[in-house]
Amino acid sequence: MLAVLLIPGVPSMKIRGVSIDGFLLALVAVVALAIAFPGPGSSNGFLHMKEVATYGVAVIFFLYGLTLAPEKMKAGISHWRLHLCVQLCTFVLFPLVVLVIGTPLKGFIPEAVWIGFFYIAALPSTVSSSVAMTSIAHGNVPVAIFNATLSSLIGVFATPALMAWFLSRAGIDIPLLPVIGKIVLLVLVPMILGQVARHWLHGWAHRHNKQIKLADRAIILAIVYNSFSDSVVEGVWQGHDALLIVEIIVGVIALFYVVYYLMKIPCRLLGFDRADTIACLFCASKKSLATGVPLAPVIFAGNPAIGLIIAPIMLYHFCQLVIVSFIANGHARTALADPGGL
Repeated sequence: MLAVLLIPGVPSMKIRGVSIDGFLLALVAVVALAIAFPGPGSSNGFLHMKEVATYGVAVIFFLYGLTLAPEKMKAGISHWRLHLCVQLCTFVLFPLVVLVIGTPLKGFIPEAVWIGFFYIAALPSTVSSSVAMTSIAHGNVPVAIFNATLSSLIGVFATPALMAWFLSRAGIDIPLLPVIGKIVLLVLVPMILGQVARHWLHGWAHRHNKQIKLADRAIILAIVYNSFSDSVVEGVWQGHDALLIVEIIVGVIALFYVVYYLMKIPCRLLGFDRADTIACLFCASKKSLATGVPLAPVIFAGNPAIGLIIAPIMLYHFCQLVIVSFIANGHARTALADPGGL
């Protein structure tokens, strides 16, 4: 049953005709499992999930390197103004928006959740869903592929650097150089090895694409289970009720729309056409759960509140998929009726 939930493109249920991604349901399931049975999934549990989570990070990024096709990036490399807009939004505008809007409100939420919101801002853009939604909306797919991939590579260094700066302002120090060194070892090196292995295994990877994505998502679920189990065992969630989840959902939806509409301004000023504007908006407004979950145990190693910290990116991921799905389908209908419009 879990395998069915994880296979991309296989909706597990529909609500009023809208397909719900099975992976999202699996995320909810492992969080519920961590709440009900945290012991086995904790770092000291008999399932040894800590080791699975640690070495699973390297596996995830090896598979990412294995499936990354450089020739697809080359097609969108020339749009440098658009690339600059997306990357500045991802790593500059997002943090500024969170600080400007969130700072006056941070006293009303737990500190770990506040850290989690800035963690969203520090993460790179997501690859697969940005490209998929851009394609559905008849946007510039090569540009989306290039920007989403470039963002992931920049994030190896930018995400820990931004988090180190943010946490230092709160009096929480993280050893930046050791963290970056660990990320290079667990993320960048496996990604490079995956690209090297692609020379021999690209045919195999193409034929087994669904199985590779299944393995990738299974590891992400293991990391989520471990993170939430540790938080439950440490009592981090005690004193928090469903209202906190509602507050986070409201916050992530507001964050998405603020960034999405702000990015329309440079798109208009720079005269991007319809296809480029869609690629820019979709890549710039999205954040990567697939990067955020594996990096969290590295950046926040030993923090018992890691379950609270990653809760905002999990909910942002869910909300961005739902919102952008509706936006993408709206653009698709517009493209059919008026190919030159937006």
